[in-house]
Amino acid sequence: MRSNTEERTLYRSRNGMICGVCRGIGEYLDFSVFWLRAVFVVVLFMGGLFPPVVVYFIAAIFMKPEPVIPFSDVEDQEFYNSYVSSRSMALNRVKKTYGNLDRRIRRIEDIVTAKDYDWETRLHE
Repeated sequence: MRSNTEERTLYRSRNGMICGVCRGIGEYLDFSVFWLRAVFVVVLFMGGLFPPVVVYFIAAIFMKPEPVIPFSDVEDQEFYNSYVSSRSMALNRVKKTYGNLDRRIRRIEDIVTAKDYDWETRLHE
C-alpha cells in the first residue's frame, strides 16, 4: 500500500487481468482488487453485458498506463505525463534532444578531422 506522503495518481495497472483497470482503481482507492472485481462481475450480470464492458474499455483507453519504473524526480514524471498525453509532443522532445546531441558530435568531428589538428601533440601529452 502507499504511504500518506506519496501523491496518488490513477494509472492502469500493468499487472491487471484485462487491461488493468480494476487493479489500477483498487490501488488508487486503497481498496481490495478482489472485491472491486467482484462488484464489477455483479454489475456485469445485473446490468447486462453491454454497458459495463463499454465503460470498462473506455476507462482502459483514457487511463494512463502505470510507469514501468518509479519516477526519480519531477522532471521524469513530467516527461512520462507528456508522453502518455501526447506522444507527438514527447517525440518532438526526443527529436530535439537527439538534434542537440547530433550537433555536438558534428562539432567534435569537425575539430578532430580538421587538417590543422595536431594529432602528434595530442597523443603524446
